[in-house]
Amino acid sequence: MKIYLNGKFVDKENAKVSVFDHGLLYGDGVFEGIRLYSGCVFKLDEHLERLEFSAKAILLDLPMSREELAEAVCECCRQNDLQDGYVRLVVTRGPGHLGLSPDGCGPAGVIIIADNIQLYPEVLYETGLKIITVPTRRINAAALPPAVKSLNYLNNILAKIEAKKVGFQEALMLNDKGEVAECTGDNVFVYSKGVLYTPPLDSGSLRGITRGTVMDIAEELNVELREQALTRYDLWTADECFLTGTAAEVIPCVEVDHRAVGSGQPGEISKRFISRFREKVTRVGRMI
Repeated sequence: MKIYLNGKFVDKENAKVSVFDHGLLYGDGVFEGIRLYSGCVFKLDEHLERLEFSAKAILLDLPMSREELAEAVCECCRQNDLQDGYVRLVVTRGPGHLGLSPDGCGPAGVIIIADNIQLYPEVLYETGLKIITVPTRRINAAALPPAVKSLNYLNNILAKIEAKKVGFQEALMLNDKGEVAECTGDNVFVYSKGVLYTPPLDSGSLRGITRGTVMDIAEELNVELREQALTRYDLWTADECFLTGTAAEVIPCVEVDHRAVGSGQPGEISKRFISRFREKVTRVGRMI
C-alpha cells in the first residue's frame, strides 16, 4: 500500500508523522472520508469544499489548492490500483510546541489513505441494522459545530463503545435537549405516513454528503422530505428508518431500543433509496 504523505507516496510502514504534530497531540486537524466506485471518486468536489469549510472554521490554512488535493486523491487511488474503495484525506495542524496554542505549528500535514472498507457486515444491508440509544450525548453545536469534521472524534467513539458493550453495531446519539442528532458516523432518516424526516443540522447532525444525496433522491422520487427535530419516539413509531454515511452508504434500520421499526424488516421506501443511491454513485464525481 502506498500512502500520500506531504507530497510523496511512501510505503505504509514508512508513513510516519512527528510526535509533536498537534493533530496527534490534540486532535487539531480536519478530515474527509470519500468513496471510490468503479473508478469514480464520488462527489469529490463536494468533499473538498467541506474540507475547506472545516479548515476555515478552525483557522487552519490548507497547504494545497482544491485541484491539487483532487489530483492527489486520484493519484493515491491509482498508486494502489483501486477501482472501488474508501479514501481518508487528513490535514493536521502540523508539528509544534507542547501546549494548546497552534502558534508556531507547521507546516500543515496532508495524509491520504486509499484502501478498502466495510463499516457493517454485508448481510445487514439485506436484513437491517439494530441500534440503541447510548448515554453519551452529541457535543453541543455551540461548543463545536457539527459541520466541522475535526480529528477529535472521541465523542462518537465513546458512543460506539457503549453500543458495542451491549451487543449493538451502532449507537443513536441525542443532543442535550434529548432530540435525535445522529448515529456515531451516520445521519438518520425516518419514513412515517408518507413523509421522510431527518434531523436538521442544528440538532447536532453532520452535513453529510450521502445525506445530501438522499435528499436529492427524495426529490427525484417525489417523496416529501422535511428537516425536523425528532425524538426517540418518532423512530420507535416510524414506518421505516435508514441511516446514511460515506462509509455506511444507505443501510436500513429495523430496530431502535429493542422496538421493531415498522414490520421489523427493511421497508420498500428504504429499498428504493438504496437502489437509487447505488445507481448514482458512478455518475457523480471524478474519474481517476
